[in-house]
Amino acid sequence: MSKPPDTFGPPGPRVDMETVRHDGRETAYRVAGTGANPPAPNSEASADVLYVHGSGATHRLWAAQYAPDGPAHPAAALDLSGHGESDDVATAPGPETLDAYARDVIAVAEATGAETLVGNSLGGAVVLSVALDTGFDPGALVLAGTGARLAVHEDLREWLADDFDRAVDFLHERDRLFHDADDRTLERSWAQMRTTGRAVTRRDFLTCHAFDVRDRLDDVDAPALAVVGEHDSLTPPAFHEYLAERLPDCEYVEIPDAAHLSMAERPGEFNGAVGRFLDSIGG
Repeated sequence: MSKPPDTFGPPGPRVDMETVRHDGRETAYRVAGTGANPPAPNSEASADVLYVHGSGATHRLWAAQYAPDGPAHPAAALDLSGHGESDDVATAPGPETLDAYARDVIAVAEATGAETLVGNSLGGAVVLSVALDTGFDPGALVLAGTGARLAVHEDLREWLADDFDRAVDFLHERDRLFHDADDRTLERSWAQMRTTGRAVTRRDFLTCHAFDVRDRLDDVDAPALAVVGEHDSLTPPAFHEYLAERLPDCEYVEIPDAAHLSMAERPGEFNGAVGRFLDSIGG
């Protein structure tokens, strides 16, 4: 399957985004797969699945999932606070930001009726936080390129503080975000992170660095799928094997010839794995 032409950008306003107001701010999201007549902006459109992006990204990371041949429809994908078209928050990196992002997810899930939460990297930490620390009870979790702990290398944290271009270049080296992506995908991913900007992207990574729920995984009662790119060096397969072993009900799937962003690099394989998981739980 070929990637949709809008994967990763180009960044910019989208006429088909909806918004939900909560906690004094607006969170933007997109609903796709609702048929020939898409919902009007600010309507309470329904969705089966809600996709949550990672550090420095937007909802457009999931273009190949909410596309017509994605694993579930209708589907929603949001921009976390400070990303894309969503209002920002004045929160310190770490638990305070994680809580704000969790509230974004809950607001969109409640607006759309989505019960399955799919999170990549930071987004995986967010959906685990939703399951563990809030009253929202997800029907299922897909944890993609993430982990129960997300420590960030000291060099990357330093570059995010004082040499943002070097940090972005580092993340786009082979077997980090991508294993063998084409130049167009790399350029658009790089541009999206630059558009999100240093302040928000750094806050994202520092929030990841503070995240650790290894001793709480037994409290997650939703069925889960841990899915990882074969060559992911940011959140390696061992992180996902750990999730599969420690979560009460979790499957493990490895996507060949992909790294951290397997949903964009190998969308056909990723969508197939998620689709089979959803079928297995009746989703």
